[in-house]
Amino acid sequence: MPLETLSNNRCFEGEQLRFKHHSETLNCAMNFSVYLPPGAKSGQVPVLYWLSGLTCTDENFVTKAGAQRYAAEHGIALVMPDTSPRGDGVSDDPEAAYDFGLAAGFYVNATEEPWSRHYHMYDYVSDELPELLKELAVIDTQRASISGHSMGGHGAITIGLNNPQNYRSISAFAPISSPTRCPWGKKALGGYLGNDPRSWMRHDSALLIESASNHLPLLVDQGDADNFLEEQLKPELLIDAAAKSQYPLQHRMQAGYDHSYFFIASFIHDHIAFHAKYLKN
Repeated sequence: MPLETLSNNRCFEGEQLRFKHHSETLNCAMNFSVYLPPGAKSGQVPVLYWLSGLTCTDENFVTKAGAQRYAAEHGIALVMPDTSPRGDGVSDDPEAAYDFGLAAGFYVNATEEPWSRHYHMYDYVSDELPELLKELAVIDTQRASISGHSMGGHGAITIGLNNPQNYRSISAFAPISSPTRCPWGKKALGGYLGNDPRSWMRHDSALLIESASNHLPLLVDQGDADNFLEEQLKPELLIDAAAKSQYPLQHRMQAGYDHSYFFIASFIHDHIAFHAKYLKN
């Protein structure tokens, strides 16, 4: 099924677009957003995928982060998928919890019913979405990096480290550093993947860093006023894993910043410049 254009807005001399399509991977209709920088008018541009966090859609980053300005300057396309499958027939948490079900796909391939019918966000991001982008010939999917926030930071690091051949660099804001060791992660991984913790390990950023043989450039920003810092995010586990394996992690603790998009907007320019170094050639 071809992409259906839902919107197209001029932005920093480029284009902010939103598309709809039927996802074979997720077995439902999906939306995703794309920013094309002005350089896309004269040739192919590299791509940075952005994965958003709990409760978000493809539009939160588009409207709140202010990233288009810097993507335009560096000549990078931005691609923002949704955070879970959507629509009639897609299962949700019975209690409509914010941390499981709709808007909380956790970027894994669910194996447990009823989630396994639709919740395959890992394959959607790593496989189906790059194939869809071939319809936009101006995007060079061979030059790709990945980033995200919170649940999406977890997704960016785990998808990047599990598929190092597909990405040049990784970054994250306030990622869930070790889902196997925090309440959000235990609930999501247990619900989507079952009760055997061995099936969770490839979705744990800290554990992946401990055993990574490919050291993709990795930048992480964390606010020290984040109210999820100690219970859910546990950045010390990421830092300790990198030290143990001598992984070249650049981890920055930003004083006074919380978990919000105000934090992301304050440092997104650094992240886009970081990825630009690896995407240009």
